[in-house]
Amino acid sequence: MTLLPQGHRAVRGGPGCPALKYADLMAPMEALEHSEKFDQLRDEADVWFGDADGNEFWVMTRREDVQEVLQQPTLFSNRSLVPTDPDPEYMWIPEMLDPPVHTAWRKLLGGFFSPGAVDRMKPRMHELMRQIAEDTVKRGECDFVVDVALKFPNRLFMEMMGLPVEEADLFQTWEEAILHNGHDTERSVPAMMAVYAYFDDLIAKRRKQPQDDLVSVMSRWKIDGKPVDDQELQAVCLGLFIAALDSVAGQLAYSTLHLATHEQDRHRLLEEPELWPSAIEEFLRYYAFVTTSRKVTQDVEFNGCPMKAGQMVFLPLSAATRDPQAFPDADKIILDRPANRHIAFGAGPHRCLGSHLARAELVIGMQEWHRVIPNYRLAPGVPVREHGGVIGLDNLPLVWDV
Repeated sequence: MTLLPQGHRAVRGGPGCPALKYADLMAPMEALEHSEKFDQLRDEADVWFGDADGNEFWVMTRREDVQEVLQQPTLFSNRSLVPTDPDPEYMWIPEMLDPPVHTAWRKLLGGFFSPGAVDRMKPRMHELMRQIAEDTVKRGECDFVVDVALKFPNRLFMEMMGLPVEEADLFQTWEEAILHNGHDTERSVPAMMAVYAYFDDLIAKRRKQPQDDLVSVMSRWKIDGKPVDDQELQAVCLGLFIAALDSVAGQLAYSTLHLATHEQDRHRLLEEPELWPSAIEEFLRYYAFVTTSRKVTQDVEFNGCPMKAGQMVFLPLSAATRDPQAFPDADKIILDRPANRHIAFGAGPHRCLGSHLARAELVIGMQEWHRVIPNYRLAPGVPVREHGGVIGLDNLPLVWDV
């Protein structure tokens, strides 16, 4: 493939070259192959140009470029997050808003995810994960993704939103259809519409009979002095649902896969539990799985790349967080890595609003699981698969001695 002469940038793809296909990047693979593919792209070129179902898109592979795109919402809009759908008909709030409207919504939501609010939730996190682990231990085996990683944040989300816990399985089904199918809109859009309908009914009930939950509080909010309407509340609920259920579950699964296959690291954490916060940061860096995108708002030459308004910019965060130009020994897990300034939670105005909550769930989740089930291993003969879209493990079969 011939390099395009784009200033000082090493850019591949475009006229006269086989286009990089977004569908190939998001295809189902064996576990960890997506991040390995992004590593390969970064090693071959700083920037790639390709096709996403007929839509032109750029791929940034270096930490410096990814962070710069994330920090410039005027040039790179959040209105679309997927290269295959630059003009989506749906809306997630606040994820798909740009400043200053985005800023107003984050200010309203911020209090629920502040360090103080998270501290008040920690006892329940300990209790919930301990219960899940104790319900699982006697079996001697589990699929960690379904039985633990998804269940833990799902139940916590249901409680925060004032939803019946017995409907958690329904929410997991919707979450899988929206995020775990390589951005197949034939599956994701109907699932999103089902979530909208569910919250539409819930919002109507809470407006009539408020309760002590997040939806009741949000129903009283105002933006610029104007009460938020039902459609906006639905979009907020969908945004919270997407963020709360998938990110923590995905990271719990990758962290546990690592510890199931790296016995020395697991034993060290069992012997030095004070390392859990540092280890979680390193797992976040090394196994970053978010693959967000931005939409170019105007013709611009960005770091030597001639971008046009309407094109998409694809930002696989693992390529940035494993960039050897940004991290010494980037290809190694170092449990006590100093000054670990990863961007697994993003950067700029859209940096993850729930990062404090996610960190607490990850540390507590791992602590409680290992208190109950300290030694485990991969089940033999069962391949571990990985989906595209928002990348994550489909399964994680574990066994242990009872």
